[in-house]
Amino acid sequence: MKTETIQLGELSIQVTRKAIKNVHLSVHPPDGRVTLAAPTATRLEVARAYAISKLAWIRKQQSQLRNQSRETPRQFVERESHYLWGRRHLLTVIKRDTKPSVVRDHKRLTLTVRPGSPKAKRAEIIHEWHKSLLHGLVPALIKKWESKLGVKVSAYYLQRMKTKWGSCNHRFSHIRLNTELVKKPKDLLEYVVVHEMAHLLEPTHSERFMAILSDHYPTWRDARTELNELSLSAEVWKE
Repeated sequence: MKTETIQLGELSIQVTRKAIKNVHLSVHPPDGRVTLAAPTATRLEVARAYAISKLAWIRKQQSQLRNQSRETPRQFVERESHYLWGRRHLLTVIKRDTKPSVVRDHKRLTLTVRPGSPKAKRAEIIHEWHKSLLHGLVPALIKKWESKLGVKVSAYYLQRMKTKWGSCNHRFSHIRLNTELVKKPKDLLEYVVVHEMAHLLEPTHSERFMAILSDHYPTWRDARTELNELSLSAEVWKE
């Protein structure tokens, strides 16, 4: 798929031509990256003129993203706030010479670590626990949507992803999910699962893809907006 770049002062816009009817302009969180998808026959000059006409809108979207709340870096210490499924929990740290663990009780997370355990080790323990929680939900969501969409996911993977909430390998029927989703409400996890599985029917973000989402998950635009408006991690994450 051929891509070109429109340069408007300091603003770079990546242009991709697809088999679509209308131009789609997007500003992506968290850094305000701008892309423009245009019908195959669209000349670059026409795409440039369209982008210029939308400059005020682009600047507004970028400003909103810059002002979006962000988490401060986690230190994994006593009474620190940690989010799980969209809810805030306070962390309790117990130092004990036993196997590390994480336990959730109402609005509290209890992290048990060996004495002298460094921050990196505490982060690793919690990340592995996050993955276990996701593994407890994702298979059922995939099974539910396989029957609804008429597709088959051959494998799914969980990992830290700095550039998106999920991805799909259409050729091998694999999907990948960002482990940061464990911090967001469960319905947003389901939205990302559906989004990536829909790519098994349509690999690109074409009008057909959006029609598939609208047909099977009518509130997908609201879910996408909510996901993008929630606090970002201290690292750079985006959809």
